[in-house]
Amino acid sequence: MKINKVRLTQFKRFTDLQIDLGESPKKVVALVGPNGSGKSSVFDAFEEKQKTYKNANYNPSSSFFSKLLHLIQGNNQTYDRNNAVKIVKSDGTENFDKKSFYIRTSYRFTPRLNVTEIKQQRDALDDAGRPGSSTELDGRMLENYERMIGTAWDEFWNEDGNGKTGKVTREELTGKINEILGKILDVKISNLGNVVKGRGQLYFEKGDSKDFPYENLSAGEKEVVDIITDLIIKTREYDDTVFCIDEPELHLNTAIQRKLLIEIEKLVPNNCQLWIATHSIGFLRALQEELKDKTSVLDFSENNFDETVTIVPMRPTRRNWQKIFQTALEDITGLLAPRRIVYCEGKKEPDGNGDEQGLDAEVFNTIFEGSHHDTLFISSGGNTELDRNASIALTILSKAFVDVELLILKDRDINRDGSLTTPEQRLAWLAKDDNRRMLKRREIENYLFDFEIVSRKYPSVVVDEYNKIVSNIENADVKSKTGEIMNFCGIANGITGEDFKKELATFITSETNAYRDLKGVIFSQK
Repeated sequence: MKINKVRLTQFKRFTDLQIDLGESPKKVVALVGPNGSGKSSVFDAFEEKQKTYKNANYNPSSSFFSKLLHLIQGNNQTYDRNNAVKIVKSDGTENFDKKSFYIRTSYRFTPRLNVTEIKQQRDALDDAGRPGSSTELDGRMLENYERMIGTAWDEFWNEDGNGKTGKVTREELTGKINEILGKILDVKISNLGNVVKGRGQLYFEKGDSKDFPYENLSAGEKEVVDIITDLIIKTREYDDTVFCIDEPELHLNTAIQRKLLIEIEKLVPNNCQLWIATHSIGFLRALQEELKDKTSVLDFSENNFDETVTIVPMRPTRRNWQKIFQTALEDITGLLAPRRIVYCEGKKEPDGNGDEQGLDAEVFNTIFEGSHHDTLFISSGGNTELDRNASIALTILSKAFVDVELLILKDRDINRDGSLTTPEQRLAWLAKDDNRRMLKRREIENYLFDFEIVSRKYPSVVVDEYNKIVSNIENADVKSKTGEIMNFCGIANGITGEDFKKELATFITSETNAYRDLKGVIFSQK
């Protein structure tokens, strides 16, 4: 089961919130934003929908959910969860059942286990002991331990007479948990304890330490054990479900956060969906890298929820990711360092107009910010200045940033000093270093002014008439014909040539020849 639309009306802080994940929603949905931005309220909406199908041990009053009751004093407004919460599945239906949602709140801390008896467990799908809202304590680690020892007892007294040995049962119950824990922490379960002897808790080993009790684990270790154990036990029953975990990163350092999310995603069945609310650097890195093809990121920052707001998945561009990381770090900026820096031609115009980095860099960043978010293009002067400026920068940066790939990208036109006139001279320039690249066409305008690109923006242009202006898109000096091309396209006064080029850059996308040409030149290994 996957959700693709959510609408919350006068619900908690939302006047009218609409979430639209599209017709093919991703497996992982990440709600990202600062504390108090409304992420947990979405999970409260899911819990409200869930209460229609099964009971809970706690049900908050209407004032917890209804925004109207807080806005209008002395009114007789009533709260109706069916009107306040609308959720649509990817199949277009609104049919849910007991297994549709499984929600963990951010208050998931069980400091110790102390089970004194083996008792009958309630139906896992009823989940009657769950917290009734995002503000309630989630103590299901105790329940999961009770289920584990109950299963061990059941296996011993198996009615068909084929009861398993204690060793086999322990390995089956703890084996998968330990396998996953080993990928995240240096700790594993050593035994299930013994309720009869007053040792009703899990025991662990770590390094030379053997059989130390659950209560001795750190808060972060308990967090990981809780989440992994819970998912392994519950996914047996919850196999057509939207799993929601509020702030799974609590008490964890960045490296462990990243590993944890990768393992959580593996545990959730592929026909299910995983919603997480987070502002964790480790989780964001996993979403950006390992899980990028499976993830939709919903940005909850900088929204005025007193108005109608529609949130759709964030475009995975460098700028958007930088904004998300800056939100996570508040005023600590610049963490999102590029993995690749490309020095290209171009500079700020003498009159002060234009982007600080130069037109070429802005165009290249626009073209590749979605597909190569880890690459930053920087203008480094004209064609002869590029060699000098980039060489200095490469010498310095290569010592400071050993993991950053540094490239020089040169236009294919002739240098001001007359060099690079012949193909042989160009090949010689490229051969000097592995980090050198050269455009196949004369300069960036020869890609922007390609008829394929211009006609995407201006479908009415006629190719035969256009070719009278641009006769040789590979080699001609089309940059000098910018004004003529703008007139041909019917550009009104007030739009500069620079703005015209920036707009055309948005039409150089992965399905165009211009894009494939540029990508091959810049990102191919020599």
